[in-house]
Amino acid sequence: MAEECIFCKIAGGQLPAEVVYQDEQVVAFKDIRPVAPVHILIIPRKHIPDLTAITPEDKELLGHIHLVAVQIARELGLAERGFRLVNNCKEEGGQVIYHLHFHLLGGRPLQILG
Repeated sequence: MAEECIFCKIAGGQLPAEVVYQDEQVVAFKDIRPVAPVHILIIPRKHIPDLTAITPEDKELLGHIHLVAVQIARELGLAERGFRLVNNCKEEGGQVIYHLHFHLLGGRPLQILG
């Protein structure tokens, strides 16, 4: 755990969050500043600063995060209509908290990116 990392503190139960899923590898909780009707953050319990810091040992964790995202999307009724899974990497990519995390967004039509 990184001492000052807010997401490490949430994963460790030291800060409150509205958790929708958790297991030994990940925690998923509602974003406190949602940009869509459904906005869930999925974080690994392991502190990884950003996507460029992953290693070959993290490949199963990354696969697990994606499986959890689909499971949550199904449970929240998004899987049939569609959803978006986003990772912002570093400053120019829009990352604000330097703990790897994915945004699960849905519940309304989302604008096309690109």
